[in-house]
Amino acid sequence: MRRTVPFIVIASLAIAGCSGSNSAAPADDSVATEQTVADEVDSSGDAAPTSDADVSPLSEASADKPTDIDVPGVDVEVLDVTVLIEGDGPIAEAGDTVIVDYIGVRALDGVEFDNSYDRGTPFAVGPLGQAQVIQGWNDGLLGAQTGARLQLDIPSAQAYGEAARSDVIRENEPLTFVIDVRSVIKAPDASAAPTEMGVETSEGATELSFEDLIEGDGAVLEKGQTAVFNLVLFRADSGVLLDSTWTSEPIQIPMTEGQFEAIVQGMPGMKVGGRRAITFPPAFGFGETGNPQVGLPVGVDAVLVVDLFGAY
Repeated sequence: MRRTVPFIVIASLAIAGCSGSNSAAPADDSVATEQTVADEVDSSGDAAPTSDADVSPLSEASADKPTDIDVPGVDVEVLDVTVLIEGDGPIAEAGDTVIVDYIGVRALDGVEFDNSYDRGTPFAVGPLGQAQVIQGWNDGLLGAQTGARLQLDIPSAQAYGEAARSDVIRENEPLTFVIDVRSVIKAPDASAAPTEMGVETSEGATELSFEDLIEGDGAVLEKGQTAVFNLVLFRADSGVLLDSTWTSEPIQIPMTEGQFEAIVQGMPGMKVGGRRAITFPPAFGFGETGNPQVGLPVGVDAVLVVDLFGAY
């Protein structure tokens, strides 16, 4: 079952007309995209945030695109995971989000069909075990360590099976991926969700403002990157909690124009592992209509308390 999309994602879609799941969608033949694998794996899961210590920055190890892939050359009967380069960071477990670069080729002859390196944007896989990718990824990335380079030789039954995806990915096609594990974002703990906005009440604000409630110790979120985070919405005039995304897996939104303005103006500059309160007037959020669905009246300021778990 798909999770209910939280209010802020609905707002972002209404404003931007696009989803923030991944800032650069792989090509149509990619097994990593939500579009190409949604038919294979149903998305659910209630992953929640993590402590500062559980967040790992993007690893620079093995960042170059692989050029010499040793494919099986024969049909693949069982999933085979080979560690080509050992990692040295956090290990991926079920429910985590794994940030990767990858190249995909046919296991029989090495013909390439997709890679993330040429796009210059890593890809997020999560929640691991239930992610909207082929089953070979959900199974093969369990136990992966940050900084590692893996080769996954995947039987067709854990890829696309009898369904041909294109002239390149044919029916019953075994696939090989070489994957660089850039970061592991640990599944969050919902009990850590903020229950108070942590800043003074606000009425009639004209500008967006923010305050760091917890200083992170990880990488700095830059404009143009995609943020992995959870948030809680409060009425700024009373501190009443209106809505939260902490009951499901962290959301992912690119810090680009066209997304929810309070997010893209208020989050860049945060450090991974940090918590920030963003106070904003209607012009930076829900506009003149407010958001009656969650109890935010017309003309009332709001506060978003965001916890940043990763950036890529």
